[in-house]
Amino acid sequence: MFKKSISYILVLIAVWGIKAQETNIAYDIGEKYNDKHKYSNLLSIADDGNGGTVVVRSYFSGIVLKPKGYLIEHYDENLELLSEYNYKLKKSNFVEAYVKNGQVYLLFLEYNYSSLSYEYIVHRSPFTEFAFTKEVLLSIPSEIVQQPLDRNYYNRNFSKGFTTSVLFNDDKTAFAITSHFKRRKEHKHFIYVFDSSLRKLMEHDFSEEVEEKNYAFENVVFSEDFSNVYLVGKAYFKKKRFNATERKFQYELVRISKNDRDTQSFYTPGKFPEALKPIFKDKELLCIGFYADRKDNRYNGIAYFKLNPQSLSIESQKFNAFSQQFMLDKFGREEDQNIKNLVFKSMDVSDNGEILFNAEEYFTSNSVQANTSGGRVMVTRYHHNDIVSAKLNATGDMLWARNINKTEVTQGDGAYASYSAYTKDNDTYFFISTSAENPQQLSAERIMFKQGLSRNRNIFLIKLDAQGHMSYDKVIDDTDVRLPLMVSMPLIDSGADELLFYAKRGSKKQLVRVAVK
Repeated sequence: MFKKSISYILVLIAVWGIKAQETNIAYDIGEKYNDKHKYSNLLSIADDGNGGTVVVRSYFSGIVLKPKGYLIEHYDENLELLSEYNYKLKKSNFVEAYVKNGQVYLLFLEYNYSSLSYEYIVHRSPFTEFAFTKEVLLSIPSEIVQQPLDRNYYNRNFSKGFTTSVLFNDDKTAFAITSHFKRRKEHKHFIYVFDSSLRKLMEHDFSEEVEEKNYAFENVVFSEDFSNVYLVGKAYFKKKRFNATERKFQYELVRISKNDRDTQSFYTPGKFPEALKPIFKDKELLCIGFYADRKDNRYNGIAYFKLNPQSLSIESQKFNAFSQQFMLDKFGREEDQNIKNLVFKSMDVSDNGEILFNAEEYFTSNSVQANTSGGRVMVTRYHHNDIVSAKLNATGDMLWARNINKTEVTQGDGAYASYSAYTKDNDTYFFISTSAENPQQLSAERIMFKQGLSRNRNIFLIKLDAQGHMSYDKVIDDTDVRLPLMVSMPLIDSGADELLFYAKRGSKKQLVRVAVK
């Protein structure tokens, strides 16, 4: 009995060691407003340039939910609703929404049967006085195909004749459109680059490269003056014969400008890069991601590449294996220790050049279930599980990596699931939403944040300090904010150390501003 008491006290000490001793945030709750549209998805939340906020949503209605239009809401600096506008637009193939230059931009991909071409079309309007105009940004001749827009950059289909994708940089100041099509023996691949004001910065014929490889670009970054664009993705070989230990693709970085281009492949025997993301650290061009020791998607650590921004030659590369502490964080003593399905969420560079980045274990699953009319439908579920956070020093060596155990699944708006991260003074803060009152204690050193079953949600703040030590606290109680926050899509104001969240359920909506002290 005495030994059991001692063990229980040690567990409590460990729990209190993890638990935060003070709240690091303050929050303001905006007025709760009525909303006519029960079913909607948050598309964009942005600063209006005067301390206010612009929110863009798509909404759905009908017995079988179908898109009916777009809602634009304008709030002032006090979180009060100034105006809202219903832009009714049916049967549109939506691509992206953003707010820049005092205007709302809605980007669509449509097929023009008269000209037999796909058209990227932009609808835009000032948000102070709504009057949407429509213009064709780009027209690409092609026969009509099924699902021309590839939203899943990780599994592109090049056999259907035409495929296209759109990649924005993180702050939505510029974007690239790639189009790949083939007619009989003719293969063409073009890359078009625009800034947020829709000025075409460059058009590049990439067709020579697709004679040998098909490219599925995943991430993009631009030089400060927009004279160079850097795209990272998978290059699938068409004719190369492969050994059993090789993959049919390799990751490549492509630089294009108005006058030239360069390509760099990431190939190291026995190391397979995954999910590489380009980033500029001052004048340094880096690619950071994960790597596997085998050709499958089981990640073994962090990959780091430093490249010359002009020639793309690799100046430094490092492969940092996950530590035993990280594996214990994630799996405890389990035998099956496979890490996969990691997707980047955010990356920050500190004043001393250290790199903090965060990823999430994300995947989808499908099942067949009965509907209300007695039929059977395919249902897709979106899984947002563990958070992986890592810190590298200025030269790419891993200082630490931590795993935060989390499990969430949703069939609807993913904005309510997942998390958001914010870095201040070398500390990283994670905001997650859960119905649980406390995380589940897996062991003395491991906790699990679960989704919970209640309609009301608490907001937990998880903190990783400069050494990777974790603490947590429940910072917003479901009795204070009754509407669930869309934690994965905040408006972040780094200057004020604030995050603004949109909260909605059913016919009610409001804004919640959170300040990190």
